[in-house]
Amino acid sequence: MTRALLPQAFWFRVAVAAVRIDAMPRTDGTRVLELPASSALPDFAQLEGSASWAQVRSAWNPLGLGLMVLADGLSDEQLDPSRPEGFAEVHFWVDTRDTRDVSRATRFCHHFVIKLAKRGSRGKLTAEVLQRPIARAVADAPIYRGDLILARADMTKSGWFLELFLPAQALNGFDPDTNRRLGFAYQISDRVRPDQFLGIGREFPVGENPSLWATLELRD
Repeated sequence: MTRALLPQAFWFRVAVAAVRIDAMPRTDGTRVLELPASSALPDFAQLEGSASWAQVRSAWNPLGLGLMVLADGLSDEQLDPSRPEGFAEVHFWVDTRDTRDVSRATRFCHHFVIKLAKRGSRGKLTAEVLQRPIARAVADAPIYRGDLILARADMTKSGWFLELFLPAQALNGFDPDTNRRLGFAYQISDRVRPDQFLGIGREFPVGENPSLWATLELRD
């Protein structure tokens, strides 16, 4: 069987839904958010005849955007406490204007990188959130203080999870009263498995070109 020259997701516009959950971020000190299975984004890996190893869930409310990653499986390399660096890395791109007619990022386009590291022998994870400028952008989004973005990661019996809450102040132009469509893309990497994307991947300049991102629809 011959391999397709272009990924199947290239041939259509990917639009997915984010449900509204008012009870986030959580304030009980144990979790940042806890998103139900019904908030999971579709798995498009099946279009390429493969299977995803991580599930991404999304939700929103007027305070901001909540994102959760649930990853299955761990390698011996990841479990080795002597190698805490580079456990996993997650990228999220968000365009609060859902730009479709320009190929270069604007001041409404954001790139957040979450670096996960393993600490100690008990399997604890730390999550460091960074906001990065987007290459070739016509204008950069304001850089928001990473320590004010809520993030938590930890191991599970079958893998690991990440919880992230991006406050509205960190998303320049976020205004659900006037716009319920966001440009959205992600990349999940753990250096022992193929990177996972929402739609098309790095065979195209998905990290620089917001017209290649999917649409995240904020629904009540």
